[in-house]
Amino acid sequence: MVIDALLPWTRWILAFHVMSVMAWMAGMFYLPRLFVYHCQVRTGSDESARFKIMERRLLRAIINPAMLASLFFGILLVLTPGAVDWHAGWWHCKMTALFFMFLFHGFCAQWRKDFEKDANTHSERYYRIANEIPTVLMMVIVIMVIVRPF
Repeated sequence: MVIDALLPWTRWILAFHVMSVMAWMAGMFYLPRLFVYHCQVRTGSDESARFKIMERRLLRAIINPAMLASLFFGILLVLTPGAVDWHAGWWHCKMTALFFMFLFHGFCAQWRKDFEKDANTHSERYYRIANEIPTVLMMVIVIMVIVRPF
């Protein structure tokens, strides 16, 4: 289904989509880094309490709303005539990478809850490695959308 009425608004929709994706990615890059630093402090300390506040606010006030806005404007773009070639390989690759970004977002939300309950079971190294996942996924998504290699 496409909606012809969206055509005059395409550039505005795209602009808001890009801005919301940038905010989402900024948060997705920073939250796992906070987890790395949180691993370095003693459970129950003032520093740990501060990290819990920072992590909760980052997820709830920035990452979640930005993700929802990205999704909303992305759906509007998909509904715009001519925006997507449904048979192109780049589209399927991009959507697969986006699925994994949503999955990673969910993992971050769970890890934040674990820290909140002082129940983190992962190491600093684990979060350092996890911190690279959104970067790789973002690179795949951008290359698929801009270059459209297949």
